Amino acid sequence: MSDNNSTDESAMTEHRDVVVIGAGQAGLATSYYLSGTGCDHVVLERGEVGERWRSERWDSFTLVTTNVMSRLPDFPYESDDPDGFLTRDEVVEYLEAFVDRFDPPLRTGVEVLAVRQQDAGYTVETTDTTYETTNVVVATGPFQRPRIPEFGAELPSSIRQLHTSHYRNPDQLDPGGVVVVGSGQSGTQIAKELHESGRDVYLSVGKAAKAPRRYRGKDISSWMAAMGGFEAVVDSLDSPADRFAPNPYVSGKDGGQEIDLLELAADGMTLLGRAERVEDGRLVVAGDLEENLRNAYRFYAGMIDQIDDLIETEGIDAPDPEIVPRDPEEVSIESVREVDLEAANVRTVIWATGFQFDFDWVEPATFDEYGYPVHDRGVTDSPGLYFLGLPWLHTGGSSLLFGVGGDAEYVADHILDRLKQARPNT
Repeated sequence: MSDNNSTDESAMTEHRDVVVIGAGQAGLATSYYLSGTGCDHVVLERGEVGERWRSERWDSFTLVTTNVMSRLPDFPYESDDPDGFLTRDEVVEYLEAFVDRFDPPLRTGVEVLAVRQQDAGYTVETTDTTYETTNVVVATGPFQRPRIPEFGAELPSSIRQLHTSHYRNPDQLDPGGVVVVGSGQSGTQIAKELHESGRDVYLSVGKAAKAPRRYRGKDISSWMAAMGGFEAVVDSLDSPADRFAPNPYVSGKDGGQEIDLLELAADGMTLLGRAERVEDGRLVVAGDLEENLRNAYRFYAGMIDQIDDLIETEGIDAPDPEIVPRDPEEVSIESVREVDLEAANVRTVIWATGFQFDFDWVEPATFDEYGYPVHDRGVTDSPGLYFLGLPWLHTGGSSLLFGVGGDAEYVADHILDRLKQARPNT
């Protein structure tokens, strides 16, 4: 590719063949493939490399996939503990090492304000420069705007509210009880940590499923990979809404742990149904706790059965089963329908309710009813506009460290083909 990078000093406008927005795993993987061809591009990052990993994960955060599955393009994570789990800081170090590996054209501390269509290309407006380009890759990931239910506004002012992206550790919170709303991976891990710190914890349980941590000699992430779970394509889902279903809860803390909500309840944690509203200082919940738990244990038992079937079908040499799953139909638990927050001395509510997409600043893009960009494996209907790093962009692993590389290579190849067509003699 020819180098047409030029700067108009008076107008503070730069011309680039490609602008990549975001320096997490998706943006860096894209830059890796573009850099390998000498393609003129720039990677813009509002903070530092891996900013969301740095500033929006709690102190004890770990990945729930094993170290051996942390592999960016041509850069597998080197570890003497392949079945261990990267901590938050180790993920950041891994991304920084990847940057050192190929030295991308990276600009940090630059916030993108808008992407606008202009003639045959785009303008990318930032806090310090406007870029003109024919190709834009939006690689800002799925964790954008915290989703907090509207009834949060009805909570007493004496109660502190935090989203999981702002939670750091138990010492950060005021003394008193804690309600955690949401039982996906973040919610269950944080609730367990708070419970183990001696807090009175109320966990509002939703529809997330329970997964084993290890079974018959392997971690569950290895079994899922062997069964093709991460390679399943988005078209195999029953509904577009399934792209946003919560992942089964499990933990990588302290070498990897299962999370058993019934065991935590027996140890003093209070489990609640799905949070519905706040009335006169009382948190009102649905009567779905028992059924949600039964469904979680049904998934768990079904996962065990699938692994057993794979071992038998493929003739895999594996240890004998060491787990007898709980019978989901025998799950029984008493549940209340409301909590008087003052009487329970609840001083904090942690919203483990996920995120909303926030792409209003990408003006040429179109979105579906969920706010998800309309695309085909990252390629949109606006020529030269791409998205990467989103859940189920193409496969179940599209947003993960080990899955984003394939999508990044696909998008990079698409961009390079466009540039070649535009400049057939270069």
